Amino acid sequence: MADTTQPEPTESGESAAQLSAPEASSKPPKQPKPSKDEKRAERLSRQITAFATGHGGGAEGQIAHIGRGSVRIALVGADGEWGVLVAPSQESARRAAELAGLTLQDAFDGELAARVRTGPYEWARMAGIQLGGPGNPPAPAS
Repeated sequence: MADTTQPEPTESGESAAQLSAPEASSKPPKQPKPSKDEKRAERLSRQITAFATGHGGGAEGQIAHIGRGSVRIALVGADGEWGVLVAPSQESARRAAELAGLTLQDAFDGELAARVRTGPYEWARMAGIQLGGPGNPPAPAS
């Protein structure tokens, strides 16, 4: 007949077999390698955080699809400065915003648009033609 006695538990309630293998349990569990999308989201979140820090300590944003494989994250800093980042997908843009603690708006209109501060460059480039700014050069003669 085989010996079926169990090792006696110690004062802490663990058996001697459990105590003899501390090396196996002392290693932290391996973390799964982050995916490519997660790395992109982390990089974008660092850029969002840097933008917010540099422009009044906070920012709000809006996410919009701009084309095949591209999503725009429009940012408006607390000081009215604005910027744009491009993400490869809605998921990575939303994850980046979540990691950075960015408040997202549904649309880039209303209060968010009213806070944007534009400068001479924007007026000359985007609205200059209609408002007396520099016009487009004439098309070359064919």
